[in-house]
Amino acid sequence: MRNSSLKALVPLVCIASISSTRPQYTLNDAFPKLPSFSTPTEMVEPRDGTNRLFVVQQRGLIYVIDRNPNVTTRKVFLDFSTRVSQSGGETGLLGLAFHLNFSSNGYFFVNYTSSAAGKLQSFVSRFQASPSNPDSALRGSEVILITIDQPYENHNGGNLRFGPDGYLYISFGDGGSGGDPQNNAQNRTTLLGKILRIDVNSSSGGKNYAIPPGNPYVGNKLGMREEIFAYGLRNPWKMSFDRKIGTLWAGDVGQNLWEEIDTISAGGNYGWRIMEGKACYSPATGCDTTGLLKPVWVYAHSQGNISITGGYVYRGNALAALQGQYIYGDYASGNIWALSFDASGAPRNQLLISSPYFISSFGEDQTGELYILSYSSGRILRIQEFGTAVLSAEVSILQRVLLRQNYPNPFNPSTTIHYFMPQRGYVTLRVLNLLGQEVGTLIDGHQEPGEHAAKWEPIGLPSGMYFYQLRAGASTETKSMLLLR
Repeated sequence: MRNSSLKALVPLVCIASISSTRPQYTLNDAFPKLPSFSTPTEMVEPRDGTNRLFVVQQRGLIYVIDRNPNVTTRKVFLDFSTRVSQSGGETGLLGLAFHLNFSSNGYFFVNYTSSAAGKLQSFVSRFQASPSNPDSALRGSEVILITIDQPYENHNGGNLRFGPDGYLYISFGDGGSGGDPQNNAQNRTTLLGKILRIDVNSSSGGKNYAIPPGNPYVGNKLGMREEIFAYGLRNPWKMSFDRKIGTLWAGDVGQNLWEEIDTISAGGNYGWRIMEGKACYSPATGCDTTGLLKPVWVYAHSQGNISITGGYVYRGNALAALQGQYIYGDYASGNIWALSFDASGAPRNQLLISSPYFISSFGEDQTGELYILSYSSGRILRIQEFGTAVLSAEVSILQRVLLRQNYPNPFNPSTTIHYFMPQRGYVTLRVLNLLGQEVGTLIDGHQEPGEHAAKWEPIGLPSGMYFYQLRAGASTETKSMLLLR
C-alpha cells in the first residue's frame, strides 16, 4: 500500500496457512425491519433475562431493541451526544458494559471521548437506568471514574468488559499519531496503551473505584499506575472474555505491517512499540524481545486487510462447526475469519466470509450467538450457513457499486480508499475540497469487477475536510474524509 495505483485486493498473508476452500458461511440481516443505525460501535447484552440488546452509536446515543428478528422499533436508552465528541474519526462513544448486578442496581458503564473541557479527553463513567423505566437511562446520573488526556484524536481503544472475576476491564490505545511518539505503551506511569482492571464495587484513595488486590503493580514505589493489568498495546479496539473458559482475547490494531490477536494475562507486556506483531518496530531490526509476550496470531497488511476488529470465542448453538473458535474480522476489507488450534497448539485460520461491509464490532447475546456491526451501512448482521435465500440476498448486495469509508480517517500523511465494482466499467475517483474544487484524480479509466483500492497522499494541501467521489456508469457516490497535519 505504498503507491497510488489501483490494485485488486490480494489474499491475506499470514504466518500459518489459511483455508482456501469456498467459505461455508454468509451474512444476513439480523433485524431486517429495523431502521439502520448511524456509525454503530458496540452491541451489548445486559444478561438480565430481558431478551434486550443495546446498540451504541459513535456520536453519543445508545438504543435498546428487543432480540427478536421481526422487531420494528428501537428506543433511545441514553442520549448524551452534547457531551460526546462529534469530530469524527476514532473519537466518540466507544464502549458499553453492564454491571453484573444490573438487574438490581441499574448500573452500566461507558467509555467515550469529549472536548467539553477545551481539550480531548477519554472518560470512563457510570450511569444508572431509570428504576421506573428500564428502557431509559438517567442522563444526570453520570459518575466519572477515569479521565485521561488524549494527545491525539486516534487510538482511543475504548472497550469495556466485565470479567468472570467481577472486575471491570478497560482498553486504551497509545494516545495516537503514528509510531507511539511518546512511547506511552511501554510507560507504566500512564494509562495509555494499556488494559486496565478496576473494582467498581468499592472506592479508595479518593477515586470512585478501587484497585483489585491481584493487580500486577499494587503497592509499587516506582509511580506505576496500579490500574494497569497489561501493557505494550497499540490500539486494543475490541476485547472479549471466552464465556466458557474465561480467557481474555484482544485484537490490537497494527501500524504499517501487522495486525495481531493476543490472549491477555496479568502483567503481560505485549511489545508495542518495540514490536509490531512478531516483528521488530523500534528499532526496525535487532530489538530486545526479552520478556515480551508474542501474539497468538498475526496477519500482514495486504491490500484492504489493515485494521483488525476483535471478536469472540463462539459458544452458541447455531453454528456447530465453529464451536470454540475465535471469530474476528478486519474493518477495512470486511473479511471474517475463525481462528482455532490443533492438538499441538498450532494455529489454524479459516476465512469464513468476504463481505462488502466495514466491520466495527462483534456482539454476543445471552445464548452465545454472534452479531456483526456494519459501520458503513448501519446494519446488524449474523453469520449463517450458506443457503439459497441468503445467497440471493448476498448476490443482490454485490450487484451494485460500493464506495467504502477511507482508512485511516482522520489521516496523515496518506489514506486508502476502497470500493467494489460488480462488473467491468469506466471509473473515475476524484478528490474535492470544501468548495467542490477538484484537488486530485486517483482513477480515470476502465476497471475489472471486484475489490479495488487507491491510495491518496496529499502534497501541499492544508488540514481539513475533503470529499472523494466515485463515478461508475450511472452510479455516483461521495464520502468525506479528514486530513490532520
